[in-house]
Amino acid sequence: MAATEDVTESRLLLAEYDRIKEEQKTRIGFRDNLLYFTLAASTGALAIAVQSGQAQLLLAVPVICLVLGWTYLVNDEKISAVGCYIRDRLGPRLAELSGAPGAVFGWEVYHRDDASRTMRKRLQSAVDLFTYVALPMICVAAFWCSPDVPPLLVVVSLAQTLALAVLGWQFLRYSER
Repeated sequence: MAATEDVTESRLLLAEYDRIKEEQKTRIGFRDNLLYFTLAASTGALAIAVQSGQAQLLLAVPVICLVLGWTYLVNDEKISAVGCYIRDRLGPRLAELSGAPGAVFGWEVYHRDDASRTMRKRLQSAVDLFTYVALPMICVAAFWCSPDVPPLLVVVSLAQTLALAVLGWQFLRYSER
């Protein structure tokens, strides 16, 4: 039996499903760890700023949160895109090929119907916004209130504020999906 005889569209789609679910699982672990790493890195930067008494070091927190927040957001979007692709394209195609009534990958739809899902998504959005936008803005505000504020760093902090606003807008935009 030739290897090409074993290749069917259904097998290819199931292999694709296995691969993208593995990618989704990896991205979920990475995304969740980014939150912890962000909190640890921000806490470290805050501790150094407080211990040294150098308010300009507070501006490290927005940089940390911008870089890691964007990475978090991109991974979160890809995780959602995988689920959407399975629900909207892959599942229906496999159902069509197999003649199965309804959704082939029931979990992909079922877990989205949980009555508490909307509240959990809102709470997660609040945590994300606090971690990646509010916390660094508190650091920027503390820098602005410090006694020695170099003009160049004020410009830097204003650029950070703008970037944080864009990041916050992106978090809100993606949370609506």
